[in-house]
Amino acid sequence: MLIFALTCFVPSDFWAVAFDSGGVTTGPITVPFILALGIGASSIINSKNDENDGFGLVALCSIGPILTVLLLGMFYNIDSASTAIYTIESFSNSIEIFKNFTDNLPTYFYEVALATSPILIFFLIFQFFVFKLNKKEFTKIFLGSVYTYVGLVLFLVGVNVGFLPAGYMLGKGIAIIENNWLIVPIGMLIGYFIVIAEPAVIILIKQISELTDGAIPEKAVKFNLSLSMALAVGLSMIRIMNGISIMYFLIPGYMIAILLSFFTPKIFTSIAFDSGGVATGPITTTFLIPFSIGLCTTLGGNILTDAFGVVAMIALIPLISVQISGLIYKIKMHRLEKNSTKTEGIEIIELDWEWENCLN
Repeated sequence: MLIFALTCFVPSDFWAVAFDSGGVTTGPITVPFILALGIGASSIINSKNDENDGFGLVALCSIGPILTVLLLGMFYNIDSASTAIYTIESFSNSIEIFKNFTDNLPTYFYEVALATSPILIFFLIFQFFVFKLNKKEFTKIFLGSVYTYVGLVLFLVGVNVGFLPAGYMLGKGIAIIENNWLIVPIGMLIGYFIVIAEPAVIILIKQISELTDGAIPEKAVKFNLSLSMALAVGLSMIRIMNGISIMYFLIPGYMIAILLSFFTPKIFTSIAFDSGGVATGPITTTFLIPFSIGLCTTLGGNILTDAFGVVAMIALIPLISVQISGLIYKIKMHRLEKNSTKTEGIEIIELDWEWENCLN
């Protein structure tokens, strides 16, 4: 309510960027750590619904960035802003390409170290005073942290040097095709398959399967998120092509999501709001934002209002689709319980009839 109230005082150019920022902050470092933190904290509470309490923390972490960017929009002079276009550097040989990657390594070594160091410092403090893990367990966690650090550095270098321009060029290439309506199914196809490659999605699916003892199958969650992603990207393509305001999608979308939360089992609601942030991971964001910018630039749209907002759409649709799945699950379980009660009643009547015959 506060977020949507603030949009009345913020220029429309900030709306899409603000809602996108809520999705992009839930990345490969945030999601695994925050999910594990929530589940770990809920596991020590003596409650029957601790599996419900473990989810939802990722969703809450998305609210802060949206609020702060909207507040920034209240004080920032939008007239002085300019939109930057991706530039594709030309290289004469493979040595220059390799040098471009190595030149960016020091920057990302520093940035990833800055991001992961607080977690490691806290862990070492707790290890010394509380955990006191044995040598094997400590070594396993330490090596895992090293693998994570190196992997994130290589990933970020690859994304920023090679992956971002690829998305931008692909968006520009698709925008020039004669049949513009093909942009929508192409975008939906990209969205359907790209979400499964997200590291955070894989982690969320695994956590759901473990905590529900397989009651919510991994395949069902994967299919749900892929379908949600395809729909979100398809709607984003329509929005970019027609210059439709992001609010025409967000306001009714969140109203439906909140309304569904009153009828859906709590665990599905928590998972739904988490999955919105999880689906907007590093692969999705780093590809679809430049893809949308390339598309919008070629079609002559407004980058700030039209190209941005694709992440916000991806964060919204799973909220609705996962809760609808939860509602279907609830109805099916209710029917099974009802049928089971009827069957038990029939068995009791039959047993009573047999006992009466024996007595006679």
